[in-house]
Amino acid sequence: MFDTLGDLVVYSLLGIDPASHLGAALHFFVMDTTKIFFMLVIIIYLMGLFRALLSPERVRAYVREKPRWAARSTAVGLGAVTPFCSCSSVPLFIGFVEAGIPLGVTFSFLIASPMINEVAVVILVGVLGWQLTLMYVAAGLTVAYVGGVVMERFKPERWVEPYVWQIHMGELKMPEPDTSLAGRHRYAVGEVREILRRLWKWVLIGIGVGALFHGYVPEEWVVEHLGGTDNWLAVPGAVLLGIPLYSNATGVIPVAEAMLGKGVAIGTTLAFMMSIAALSLPEMIILRKVIRWPGLALYAGVLAIAFILVGYGFNLLA
Repeated sequence: MFDTLGDLVVYSLLGIDPASHLGAALHFFVMDTTKIFFMLVIIIYLMGLFRALLSPERVRAYVREKPRWAARSTAVGLGAVTPFCSCSSVPLFIGFVEAGIPLGVTFSFLIASPMINEVAVVILVGVLGWQLTLMYVAAGLTVAYVGGVVMERFKPERWVEPYVWQIHMGELKMPEPDTSLAGRHRYAVGEVREILRRLWKWVLIGIGVGALFHGYVPEEWVVEHLGGTDNWLAVPGAVLLGIPLYSNATGVIPVAEAMLGKGVAIGTTLAFMMSIAALSLPEMIILRKVIRWPGLALYAGVLAIAFILVGYGFNLLA
């Protein structure tokens, strides 16, 4: 349906040559824009109907008091099903800290939340196929769990800014949510509006970058520099390239789609996606408000190494 719409708009209405670079780029842009926003609205609304009770306060209360391994597994799972980008996860990070949840568990949530969410997973299946989706989700969950364990070994509590420990968000009394069908409908519609408000420009930027990559970057150049699994510099280069960029797991999908279409290796593409979603420069700047430089450098280093290992691993499997 979306491919046909792209043909109609670009080739029939605009009359652009399908063999031209512009035609290929615009077709990709129209097709992915309509497909991704259609899926975003449907998926966010449906998940909102079921997530009306999943407030940040309930997330913290559910994780608190669990055994360490169970708390970390729960934090990773909750991070994977909450639609927080890397920057909006930071306030919840503060709430976890003040609630007394171990920092290693909190870091696991902070890693998983921007990198994996159900919206991105469903779109990944529709755009890239279930095999790559399972690979991405499995790698992301593993990185989040192990990353939290590694951070905990270094006792990161000493690097948290003192004012964070003095915040008492958990003591606030929150109003009870409306659990009626009408209330959940209003919540779901609000979720659609709020998440699209935060996502739309990053999704369009991601689709635009993917369209330019798809239409104008020669396939021979991509295969030569990024496509081979024996190019050991491609994976670290992809991780470094993703750091100054900012998007979320949903917004980076069109870029990954274009990269794979041009022959970029699977591991290199996964490493690039993870770097943009969870290791972006804006997130580091915001995290600096709550974590001192040594802890921030350790966090970035752990994630960068993990993403590089994931990229190498999947390239070897491929």
